[in-house]
Order: sequence, then C-alpha cells, then structure tokens
Amino acid sequence: MSNVLSLAPLFRQSIGFDRFNDLFESALRNGESASSYPPYNVEKHGDDQYRIVVAAAGFREEDLELQVERGVLSVTGGRRERAGESVTYLHQGIAQRGFKLSFRLADHIEVKGASLDSGLLNIDLERIVPEEAKPKRIPIGGEKPALEG
Repeated sequence: MSNVLSLAPLFRQSIGFDRFNDLFESALRNGESASSYPPYNVEKHGDDQYRIVVAAAGFREEDLELQVERGVLSVTGGRRERAGESVTYLHQGIAQRGFKLSFRLADHIEVKGASLDSGLLNIDLERIVPEEAKPKRIPIGGEKPALEG
C-alpha cells in the first residue's frame, strides 16, 4: 500500500493555488521529523491579527534573529559563548541549544513587530489585503462586451 497522497482532484477545481501544493508536500515531509523545540503558540487576536509566541527562555535579544524571505518567516536562536563565565553545572535542565523555526506565511501577511518579554518571544503579524485583492461584485449585464484579442 502506498502512502502517497494525490492532490490532483483538488487542483482540477482550483486555479492559482500553486503554493498550496508545496505547503502540503512540506507538511507531509516534515510531519515526523519536525522538532518540538522550542515550544511555541500560534494565536489569533482578531480577524486579521495573529501572534506567534516562542518560549525562548535563556535567550537574549542579541541571541535571536527573525527573517522573512519568499513568504517564510524564520526564527533562529543561537546561544553565543559568554566570555569570562566559568560555570560548572551540577544539573542543566534549561536547554541552551540553538534552534530554527520556520513558518510559511499566507499571502498578505506581514510581520508588524517582535518583542522579548519574560522569556517569551512575541511576533505580531497582520493580514493587510490590498484593495485590488478584496472581493468585488461583478454585475451581469444584458449586452456582451466585445472581446479584444
């Protein structure tokens, strides 16, 4: 039995959803290998406001980096060496390893800002739909317009 999922029936009735196929393939490919570190929440605060909250305990602002490229938000945390620290851990339960989280952003989602507060990295997102992308009503007239070709 094959575990391959065919999306062909879905695409027969959809137009312009090329990235949708990539999203499904990425989810299937990363489903088992996805890391759960660090834990994070994705919150909806209104019709067009979202927030990603990443548990970044032990990280400082300079240890974290956010980048958006081609519709993918990347959150990277790297623990930098602390010069002059001579600490011997008897028990080290707080993870200090680096991480990289990636979030594929839908069309018209923009990162509005980020803040680090009490060990939580808050990334605020907003959907800003341009006027030309909003739904518009198309009147049905009695006369057919001449097609230009």
